[in-house]
Amino acid sequence: MSREVSAPKIKIISTFETSFSHPSFSKRVASADITVVRLRDNEVELRIAEVKAQDAGFFSCRTPSTDSDISGNYDAQVQLIVIPNTLKVNPQAPPPVVPEGSDFTLSCSVTRDLTHPTYLSVTWSVKKGATSEEILTFGPQGEVVTGANYAQRFADGGIRLVPGKNGLFKLVISRVTTSDGGTYECNGTEWTHEKGGKWIKIVESTKEMGTVTVTPTGQSLSVKASPSSSPSSSSLLLSPGETLTLLCSVASDNLPDVALEVTWLADGHKLITMERSGVVVSNVSTAAVSGAQGSRGEASLERTGPGEYRLSVRRVSSGDGGAYVCHVQAFVETGERKWHMAAEKTSSAVTVKVSEIKPSFTVTLEATLSPQMTAEPTELSCRVTNVTQLPTGGRLGVTWKHTALPGSGADPQASHSIGSLDGNGNLLPESMYADRLKSGLLSLSRVQPDTFTLRFLRTQDVDMGQYFCTVSAWSVGSQGDMVKTVEYQSSPLTVRWDTKRPSLNVVAKRIREASAGGATFEMSCAVTTQNLGEPGYSVLIQSQENLQSPVRTIMTLSPDNVLQHGGATDPTRRDNLVLSKSGPSEFRFRLAGVQLSDRGYYWCDITAWTKQQPRQTWTKANSSESNKIRIDFQENGPTFSITIQSDTTSVYPWETAKMECSLSLSGTSPKTDDLSYEVKWFFTRLRGGQTPTEVASIDRFGVVRKVERNSSSDISIERRDANTYLLNIFGTQDTDSGEYHCVATPWYLSASTGAWTEAKETTSGRIFLTVKFAVWDSLKLPLLYGASASLGVGLFSLILGLVCAQCCCRNTAHTPRSRNKLMDLEMD
Repeated sequence: MSREVSAPKIKIISTFETSFSHPSFSKRVASADITVVRLRDNEVELRIAEVKAQDAGFFSCRTPSTDSDISGNYDAQVQLIVIPNTLKVNPQAPPPVVPEGSDFTLSCSVTRDLTHPTYLSVTWSVKKGATSEEILTFGPQGEVVTGANYAQRFADGGIRLVPGKNGLFKLVISRVTTSDGGTYECNGTEWTHEKGGKWIKIVESTKEMGTVTVTPTGQSLSVKASPSSSPSSSSLLLSPGETLTLLCSVASDNLPDVALEVTWLADGHKLITMERSGVVVSNVSTAAVSGAQGSRGEASLERTGPGEYRLSVRRVSSGDGGAYVCHVQAFVETGERKWHMAAEKTSSAVTVKVSEIKPSFTVTLEATLSPQMTAEPTELSCRVTNVTQLPTGGRLGVTWKHTALPGSGADPQASHSIGSLDGNGNLLPESMYADRLKSGLLSLSRVQPDTFTLRFLRTQDVDMGQYFCTVSAWSVGSQGDMVKTVEYQSSPLTVRWDTKRPSLNVVAKRIREASAGGATFEMSCAVTTQNLGEPGYSVLIQSQENLQSPVRTIMTLSPDNVLQHGGATDPTRRDNLVLSKSGPSEFRFRLAGVQLSDRGYYWCDITAWTKQQPRQTWTKANSSESNKIRIDFQENGPTFSITIQSDTTSVYPWETAKMECSLSLSGTSPKTDDLSYEVKWFFTRLRGGQTPTEVASIDRFGVVRKVERNSSSDISIERRDANTYLLNIFGTQDTDSGEYHCVATPWYLSASTGAWTEAKETTSGRIFLTVKFAVWDSLKLPLLYGASASLGVGLFSLILGLVCAQCCCRNTAHTPRSRNKLMDLEMD
């Protein structure tokens, strides 16, 4: 390489010859001020570390050939213009301490002497420790390039570039945070723009601007709460009905740059909040803090000046007393509609006391109705006396509590609330007693302005224990509601009784005597109990023919008064039976139209049932039987007898058998219209039958009933006259052979009672019916069928043989020989 000035070329440096340099450049080459660097096989670069004014001129580059003479086959040149270094960078020191959330400006002046067309750029960066990070670069052609971590902030307006005059550039950083602290630098660079659009950096200069420290908001934030009337005091005494006014003072170095959210709390409960947007939100759910001190008054909050917030509570009451604090949250805006909570602080407490004279009274608990046994009622009365200082419009409320006795299975130390009546008279039941209160088994009431009662309609064993009543005084609060001011509890009252086993005694008494058939029998059963309270009863009317006979149930009556007939009751006589409740513990049974079959012993079996609540099921307590009352009368009416006869006792199958039952009577003979019979026929099978089975019957009203039988024969009943009944068996079969007898039950109209009376059942003798077995009749049809079948088969065989013979003879007839075929003859 050589430099070409108007004069001859001067050799500078060569990659081939070490002694190529001109003496005027040899020292600079030796000191590496001028070097040549091979970038690729066909590309080298000349570098001048410190350009001097005398270096200006045309530089040419030649490639040597392989000949012995140094003469290249490539030659090019470029002009180097050397201008003086007039770049000046003069930064202004930023403020050393900046409050969080405020703005600060980084000013930097970058100038140069415009001797040639060059361009300037300015770059701001921040150094945190050993790491330096670019914030923003302006130039060299007027464009703005932001650092990677500052692009969004620049887009949100948190960083602004303000170009000035005479080379002064300003960078404004808004809404600073603690992360913006560090040492800031300013870099100025001079550029030239070559042909082809390439920018070349000529010279640059970096100057340190200064260190900026960002003060956190919490470091300077202070909150103070005080009464408006006495800013230096930490306590306040008010009278009921006055207005409570407290002032919250907030101070901070960057107060104009932060948004505050202020909340007033009383005894740890939020009362009211002013959000950073200025919206006031009253915390309704916790503003009314119920308790012995009542509820708090209506609160308001307003901003009276920079950092000044005033709380007002109108018409204070005792419930407004407590420790009031002001809680402040400071927010710093980090971007458009983006906020960051920089700090929060709570003031010291201001103690507020509301002087109020509480009512006083005496509470007395006594039992106005004590139970002697389970299920009896209990009533407790809670009385209030010596009432003083109860304000106008004040009312009394009560709360009832119960503690179980030791040994009852429940925790004797646990006290269960039963229910309460508040100042408005509202009933507030507890879950354990809610069902009993709803059903009416338990009641809480105010019978006088100063008297409350607790009543159990049916006291249970679990209700034994100690009872307390707590009476509370209520007054009208600041918001017009009822506020509890004070309460007093009574001394305990023990409720208990001796739990005895329940007993039950039943006595039966004859009311009407049945001295003759058809008369009416009536008895009553009276119940006496002990230790049962008010039970329900179930009644069974039972009877037996004698003391050794099985017991029969006639009728039943449930504790819910549901009447049912027993299995021993004849369905046709149910209208004659009556069972009713004639008193709280007395029952009556009536049997109308008694018959001989009704004679025997009658009594009541009564069971006592209890239940604790109306919706619960009955629980058996005890049961007892009454004494037995006998129905025993002698029938003096007519005497009946019955006979059975038949025209013949032997019949052939499919013939009709007839059997006649005749009844006769002796003694006083009633009229024909006053006499009827119920007749039944029974049959005992000839083979394998020991038990008579009913065949058919006719009742005293003439209704015939036939029993289904395993036979193809049919039966019918005829009534020939008032005392004669005929049984017809049509189409008799062998299965109809056996013994027959009839049973009659006479009914007559009693002259003494005028009622139909059932006489004693009468049974006839037995008659034997034989269905003969006719041999010829049983064989003639099979023989006839057999002979006919044999004759038919013989005739069919004869005809078949003749047909077959005719066919065979025709097939074997002589066939004449053919005269034309010699082969046929030879074969023959």
